[in-house]
Amino acid sequence: MSFFEKTLELKGFPIGQAKQKLAEIQSIASTDLKKFQENARWEIVRFHLENNPLYSGWINGKLPKKWTDLPVMTKSDLQQPIKNRLSKGFQLKDVYLNKTSGSSGNPFSFAKDKFSHALTWAIILDRFQKIGIKQSIDLQARFYGIPLDTFQHFKERLKDFAARRYRFPIFNLDEEVLSRYVAYFKKRKFVYLNGYTSSIVLFAKYLQSKEIVLKNICPSLKCCVVTSEMLFAEDRKLLEHQLGVKVVNEYGASELDLIAFETQPGFWEINTDSLFVEILDNDNKPVQNGESGKIVITSLYNKAHPFIRYEIGDLGIMDPNSLPEKPLLKKLIGRTNDMAILPGGKKVPGLTFYYVTKSIMADDGLLKEFTVTQTALDIFRIDYVRNHPLLPQEERKVQAAIHLYVGETVQVIFKHREKLVRTQAGKLKQFVSEI
Repeated sequence: MSFFEKTLELKGFPIGQAKQKLAEIQSIASTDLKKFQENARWEIVRFHLENNPLYSGWINGKLPKKWTDLPVMTKSDLQQPIKNRLSKGFQLKDVYLNKTSGSSGNPFSFAKDKFSHALTWAIILDRFQKIGIKQSIDLQARFYGIPLDTFQHFKERLKDFAARRYRFPIFNLDEEVLSRYVAYFKKRKFVYLNGYTSSIVLFAKYLQSKEIVLKNICPSLKCCVVTSEMLFAEDRKLLEHQLGVKVVNEYGASELDLIAFETQPGFWEINTDSLFVEILDNDNKPVQNGESGKIVITSLYNKAHPFIRYEIGDLGIMDPNSLPEKPLLKKLIGRTNDMAILPGGKKVPGLTFYYVTKSIMADDGLLKEFTVTQTALDIFRIDYVRNHPLLPQEERKVQAAIHLYVGETVQVIFKHREKLVRTQAGKLKQFVSEI
């Protein structure tokens, strides 16, 4: 057992018991797995029906006959004092408490019972081990935000120490800071990078400008795991070239678990060990594999707090070849609140603007980062970081591409910035609608 795992045990999170439970789940024969998963999700519903007054009231105190008759819950449904959401037998002092980052626009506090939180870590350790990483043993280069409050900052650094992580704060990523980061890689035997996609991509662009391949100066590197933000195909190519290692995409949510993990490019294995994942249409009906819809998730083992048919706020597509007992997530499209509404009422995924703009602006290799913000029905602002402002002909080229793919009524405003605004957690939202 690693130092990190011992720390979890000392804090009351039974990681040993959780790893044993995970092994039991994974030993179930494929022919029996579908039935096991179905039983697990009905068991957690029955538990909260009997022990959670909030959820019992939510389903009118009775168990429906069909799973699809259970209501879908959203973050706004849960935005009330945490003590009102705890199940019987659980108190604030004996559960894991945390807050979501708020990247969806709806931050809130949540609770997990200690076994459920330990199971989350058992699953994370398991998935990383499958790609050759011994998390909490192998040294991690962590590209994340960090609290600025002195006490919370110190607490986070202690957690990093216990988990064998060295944190590279991402709130300031100018060239002077990035040059210091490179120097750390020359001195430390990092085994993998882990962090927000946009920050590691920006680091890779700096390496590209200096003609540095990271593995050449840090031979111990094995891979890079990106999370929390979209990873585009061209960015994957950049990362793999400049880092010199394979790139793995991770999808998770702090209030739930690791949701999906990329075992090979384009194949995300959904975590069925502790979750049940559905893709639903706007009427909360299941869509066919291969069709896009809302990602809705049930946490199978969290008894402290109900997350049953919980709409996480993301849009995705299940792979057409998915099996019920072993589903594959084909693609993440973005967030449900990332829709652009155009004159006439037409709706377009906000990332459409990001894709189109990126295909033009990234051609010269000078672009560092950019975001797209809708400020009115027909006005979109592009904030970008680049060595020098776009030339008028370059702006016209982007405008023409957006007119071609989206519509001629759209006006684009360009703003050259020294740096872009991130969320408190350090995430960069590629598209934001202000209407």
